[in-house]
Amino acid sequence: MTLPFFVYGTLRPGEVNHRLLLHGRTRSEEPARLADTVLYEGPGYPYAVEQPGGGEVRGELVTALPQAYGALLAELDRLEEYAPGDPRSLYVRVERNVVRDADGTAVRAWVYVAGPAAAERLRNAGRRVAGGEWRGRR
Repeated sequence: MTLPFFVYGTLRPGEVNHRLLLHGRTRSEEPARLADTVLYEGPGYPYAVEQPGGGEVRGELVTALPQAYGALLAELDRLEEYAPGDPRSLYVRVERNVVRDADGTAVRAWVYVAGPAAAERLRNAGRRVAGGEWRGRR
């Protein structure tokens, strides 16, 4: 399924992994937010942890160029250490509704959220990012 990506950390415009992986491979990038999610600090990058009623995460909705989509999806899975069906994955890729800031429209997108073990660790002892905005936190 071809979906846009919601990015909230090092893949955001101006961040290191955006330059390495997304620059020149996207059709559009627009501010958006993901509800029912809490943002936690990680070692140089954030983790989104799903939590109904927990707040929202700020980021960008990124639409890849059609010719770049397949390779980009595989590269993002590797970056996020996501292996489908493996509960040890650092992040898992899930399909969620993301809301565009510009018009309030909900859009289905891929989102990388903390994998089960990381989410449990963060809920118990993680440091939350106030306001769900990671940009400029380093």
